[in-house]
Amino acid sequence: MSNASTTHRICHIELDDKTIIRRNEDIEHERRVAIFDLLENNHFEPTIDIPDNYQGPYHITLRMEDNRLAIDLRTEKKQDLSTIVLPLSPLRSIIKEYFLICDSYYTAIKKSTPRKMEAIDLGRRSLHDEGSDMLQSRLADKINIDFETARRLFTLICVLQIR
Repeated sequence: MSNASTTHRICHIELDDKTIIRRNEDIEHERRVAIFDLLENNHFEPTIDIPDNYQGPYHITLRMEDNRLAIDLRTEKKQDLSTIVLPLSPLRSIIKEYFLICDSYYTAIKKSTPRKMEAIDLGRRSLHDEGSDMLQSRLADKINIDFETARRLFTLICVLQIR
């Protein structure tokens, strides 16, 4: 593993519990899996000015602030570095559609045929990819992330958005 791959990464991530409105076992499972996968493999390289030219790894907190996503960046030792704020309005319609199809998917798991579940899952994955692409693009001038990191972050942003 190169030095850049060991430093330009997230070493710890948490969601501000105060901004999560609703939780159930399916949502908790998605959150746990996204966090586990994210910490296993990610690329996270802020392109903004960071105090002392800190290069990572990063301890981050995701939270909602006035209907915007706030990403609190801290050092591995939890020293505050910066907060990146991202308006979520461009992602809202994708997130809304994603919630609807996820509800259909969880219902299908209990009642539908495998073929119908596969079709719904294909649509769910497609919307997830679209949201991930948009998130990666919206963050491009602030943070350089790879697609898989964007996918995991999109999942966690959706958890924060559940009403």
